[in-house]
Amino acid sequence: MGAIVVGSFPLAAGQWTHEHYHPQHQLAWTRSGVLGVAVGQAHWIVPPTRALWLPAGVAHKTGASRDAVLCSLYFEPDRCALDWSEPTAVRVDGLLAHLIVHLAQSTLADDQRLRAEAVVLDLLQPLPATPIDVPHPVDERVRTVADALLDNPADPRSLEAHARAVGVSRRTLTRLFVQDTGMSFDRWRTHARIQAALPLLADGRPVFLVAHTVGYATASAFLAAFRRTVGTSPRRYLDG
Repeated sequence: MGAIVVGSFPLAAGQWTHEHYHPQHQLAWTRSGVLGVAVGQAHWIVPPTRALWLPAGVAHKTGASRDAVLCSLYFEPDRCALDWSEPTAVRVDGLLAHLIVHLAQSTLADDQRLRAEAVVLDLLQPLPATPIDVPHPVDERVRTVADALLDNPADPRSLEAHARAVGVSRRTLTRLFVQDTGMSFDRWRTHARIQAALPLLADGRPVFLVAHTVGYATASAFLAAFRRTVGTSPRRYLDG
């Protein structure tokens, strides 16, 4: 009897699961489309070229930017050699993708399943991928500004204009943003824009178009902001 169970769950564009956790370790992957996985305030983008390891007991939500099928591998902790304690991105190459599909077959003999499972574990190599944190404000005034930016990352209004819209001074909104999110307004907006950009980039949209969609005048300005925030280029972030 194998130690890995494979499940498939269709997700429509924009659909998210409720926050939940599993008693098993989970590897979340999709063959097409782009998944998003949220663990608290941290957000991972999961295109078909990567998967996300979620340790047993970690509460998370999973969604899709366009129609996708979430393929989950569940590993019994007491029968799994991996002991990663944090959500961890892994690269998915052709071999690992084929093995995941192979293990989804219900007709595999036990010896075939065990051999395939051993190779899967050998192929799980962590990627140096940092999740994008976009803390959700509690203060009503900050939340109003944040919601406007999440609805439209390209919103061109300045901090001062947002402050006027919620009836406070620029100085007060500056203080409230740091107090409520742990980030300055500019840093929070940059994180929100990059979070919005990643599913578009993973879908193969041109960088210049994504840059304009999320509020940057040029592709170079967007790439500079991405590198400052994430520490690498979008291509390296997504492809590992």
